[in-house]
Amino acid sequence: MTPQAVIFDIGNVLIEWQPERYFDWVVGPERRRAMFAAVDLHGMNDRIDRGASFRDTVEQTARAFPAFAPEIRMWHDNWLELASPPIPRSVRLLHALREAGVPVFALSNFGRDNFARSAGAHAFLRDFDRAYISGEMKMAKPDDEIYAAVEADCGLAPGALLFADDRADNIATAARRGWQTHLFEGPDGWADALIGYGLLTPEAAR
Repeated sequence: MTPQAVIFDIGNVLIEWQPERYFDWVVGPERRRAMFAAVDLHGMNDRIDRGASFRDTVEQTARAFPAFAPEIRMWHDNWLELASPPIPRSVRLLHALREAGVPVFALSNFGRDNFARSAGAHAFLRDFDRAYISGEMKMAKPDDEIYAAVEADCGLAPGALLFADDRADNIATAARRGWQTHLFEGPDGWADALIGYGLLTPEAAR
């Protein structure tokens, strides 16, 4: 079946998401390794992705680990530097699909408040026909319920959806539900996939 809508993950598909790299840059690898060993920062971010307050969750974590409090607060205060930069070819593919008349959705584990901040800084995050943001929905990938919510809201059959995500577990749930999927390992492979599905011409996918 030719896909009737394309669904983008955001982190590591449209915007690079490498917090360890950011902290290596601002505090150095040794300090970063010590902090990530002592503090479950990805667990903190998961709570934000599932609807917890961005500011309050970061602040609570900073107070719980005073030895790393200034660095932990960077997760909130320096968010736009942490969740960056955009992946230019992926952004071009998003716009090429829209120009071709293909509906484009987002399905992303992303906090409500930090997504609003990112969307304010990056206009392409406001270009989706529908945006399914976990922090707003209070559910997250790879749990089945968020995929079911997407299906119910968009009204398309699972087989009509083409979903790109960089995480194999997120892809696995979508595939089990009957979605067409692409494990994102870079924009060049994603461009080739969109051409293969007949959604873009090679010229449009450049």
